Amino acid sequence: MASSGENKLFIKRNSSPFLAVLSAEGIVPKLLWTRRMDNGDVLTAQKWMKGRVLLPREMSSEQVADLLKKIHTSEPLLNMMRRLGKKPMTTTQILNQLESRAQGRNETRALRQSLNLLKDMAELAEFPNKMVCHSDINHNNWLLSHDEKSLYLVDWDQAVIADPAMDLAMLLYWYVEEDQWENWLGLYGLKLTRSLQLRLVWHMVAMTLRFMFWHQEHAEMKKMILFEKDLLWLNEYAADILP
Repeated sequence: MASSGENKLFIKRNSSPFLAVLSAEGIVPKLLWTRRMDNGDVLTAQKWMKGRVLLPREMSSEQVADLLKKIHTSEPLLNMMRRLGKKPMTTTQILNQLESRAQGRNETRALRQSLNLLKDMAELAEFPNKMVCHSDINHNNWLLSHDEKSLYLVDWDQAVIADPAMDLAMLLYWYVEEDQWENWLGLYGLKLTRSLQLRLVWHMVAMTLRFMFWHQEHAEMKKMILFEKDLLWLNEYAADILP
């Protein structure tokens, strides 16, 4: 933070050019200026916002659905990601990454069942219309302005071009009761079809594996065990609804 009198700025060093597009689209707080320093570093200054992170119970709101829809349909975001060299991710690529990370780990029943499920359903879960996905829809990454009129989604380091079901699955699984999924998707602008349900479940399993591996790699074993328990439930859930 930098301040002068009552004015405050949020300063970042060597941030991605993606930040300028996010700012222009109103997805992150306004970018005020960019300056290149003598040592080659590039500083960016954003407007300092007074506000708070969203509470878990607020993640099912229409405001969240509207912003996520805006992100997923933004051509400027998609074009900038392409200019930065990002390629669309398929279900097969996601599966291959997870299988690679699984090597050398203790192969529990939950892990084996999950990888088999992802492999069996990868082709059916593939979706051709790829969009920009945040890929970490945690409530702590959603910032609401002090007057509650402006909502932002921050921390874009893991953004990818992929099936928007990647983001939708994470949000629904973590924050929306299952009997409300259809209603929330209606706010977003989608109907809960059989095809969408399959994609959502596929990405729920893939996302849970990804976070389980991350916590294991960072020696956070208690959190890893929680995600492993989620996998057991998801495997049973998927077996009941998938063909």
